[in-house]
Amino acid sequence: MTTLATGPEYIASPRSTIRADLFARLVARIADEYEMPAERATRVMEQALAFLIACSIHPHAGLSPSPEVDKGWHAFLLFTREYGEFCQRYAGRFIHHHPGEPDSGVTRVGAAVEAMRAVGLPVDAELWIPSSECSQCYQGCVDDPRN
Repeated sequence: MTTLATGPEYIASPRSTIRADLFARLVARIADEYEMPAERATRVMEQALAFLIACSIHPHAGLSPSPEVDKGWHAFLLFTREYGEFCQRYAGRFIHHHPGEPDSGVTRVGAAVEAMRAVGLPVDAELWIPSSECSQCYQGCVDDPRN
């Protein structure tokens, strides 16, 4: 089992952590489900992968994605086999998705951005800034630190 214990030095980009055909399917799903341009869906999926890598490096931090980045995590979760393989490869465990308390999201999103930057992962700031139009169903989703 190979895990990413200290940092993403060998990762050229978050996109390179999964097969190109899977990345394309995820981007298409996000674009279709959320009615967004493919370019934005691509950015969402790249940030979701970067977020998950940060979760693998900081397994007990309870990091939370922004509402926009969470869309990419949700899309990836639907591909359970590929998602599980990704988690095992990079975290050595399944990264569980756990909806947290509604008021806990803002602090944890900031921690996620800090964690990503600390290990050299790209941060697309536009996708991490909270929107006044975000839905409550995405606030507070976190990597469950109990697992």
